[in-house]
Amino acid sequence: MYEAFYGLREKPFSILPDPELIYWTQNHRLAFAMLEFGVRNSAGFTVITGEIGSGKTTLVRHLLRKLDSRISVGLISNTPEGRKELLEWILMSLGQPFDGTYTELFQRFQQYLHAQYENRRRTILIIDEAQNLQSEALESLRMLSNVNADKDQLLQLILIGQPQLKELLSSPKLVQFAQRISADFHLTPLNCAEVTQYIDYRLHAVGAQAPLFTPEACKAVADASLGIPRSINILCDTALVYGYAMQEPHITQQVVYEVIKHKRTFGVFNNANQSNGTAGNRS
Repeated sequence: MYEAFYGLREKPFSILPDPELIYWTQNHRLAFAMLEFGVRNSAGFTVITGEIGSGKTTLVRHLLRKLDSRISVGLISNTPEGRKELLEWILMSLGQPFDGTYTELFQRFQQYLHAQYENRRRTILIIDEAQNLQSEALESLRMLSNVNADKDQLLQLILIGQPQLKELLSSPKLVQFAQRISADFHLTPLNCAEVTQYIDYRLHAVGAQAPLFTPEACKAVADASLGIPRSINILCDTALVYGYAMQEPHITQQVVYEVIKHKRTFGVFNNANQSNGTAGNRS
């Protein structure tokens, strides 16, 4: 819609996870380094947390692209509750039959891990939205991780979740689980300077020859989005639509304020304060 008007090859601010358009802030580099560390060092548990839309899933997608072909990966993006349902989803994610009693499922899972090991393959299980797992399910994961071959770890687990996951793992009931975590990191929001760099990076990646958002517009986006990449994408994408409709060659602060005002009607940016459509200063 607005791509041709602004000289872009494609939309720069999709809310879908896109490993091709990762903007590597220091925090995102550190988070990915912990993911890689966990994989390369056969960590039993790796935990990455962050606010909704902070880029956790995008980092996971980038990791999947870089994994050795000898690694089998199971990816679970929902939140099974009981231990049997969890094991069913695990087997299904690994392409294994998932019918039977819990005992039968557990035996099948053990056989799968040992077969992988004998074939010099590794198995990694990634659970997204892990903050929604119940304590029983987390304890079941700990028990599943006990399936080992001598000193070798047959199963590695990566948990990705919102900040509530950190609180959940701090529970006294999960002390043994927390002690198994070898690598962890919490993604924080982008600061104001990083938001400007993020906007310019995404635009340049799809063909922009010069910055399209004025410095004041970038600051307005930073304030309203609170530095969360997904919110930045929503706001910038809509601002480009508004700019196109108004035939504005650049996205100004006023265009962003118009977007914020209309988004606020639907509660998308209801954390923003009422001062000129911004959310207060962020350093």
